[in-house]
Amino acid sequence: MRTLLLASGALLLGSMSVAPWAVSRAQDAPLVQTVDVAAERFSFTPSEIKTTVGTVLTIRLTSDDTAHGFRIVGSDVNIEIPKRSRGTATVTFTPEKAGRYTFECSKLCGAGHSFMRGVIIATEAPKDEE
Repeated sequence: MRTLLLASGALLLGSMSVAPWAVSRAQDAPLVQTVDVAAERFSFTPSEIKTTVGTVLTIRLTSDDTAHGFRIVGSDVNIEIPKRSRGTATVTFTPEKAGRYTFECSKLCGAGHSFMRGVIIATEAPKDEE
């Protein structure tokens, strides 16, 4: 079994503070990546998630204030994130092709609601050199 663990924030820009995430794969199985995302006052942190095509991306969402929504545009992912201290919402998304997948808040949450967006960037997986 081959496992790769990346340090917290390794693929994030700036000095954002987020919970760690990991990427792992058993031989001949799809990659699995878990990312923790916090929603608060018109932003997602992190607002950019990098992954590879075919990776099973599990996104664990919490709110630091009111209830928010999480929708990946062009997919069937659309859930509600519970208010602060009321739990975690989890979604799974597997990008089938390289590109940018926009996510946004899908529950009206205040005056800055329309600015609450982010992106999943999926690139082709590097070829194994074995």
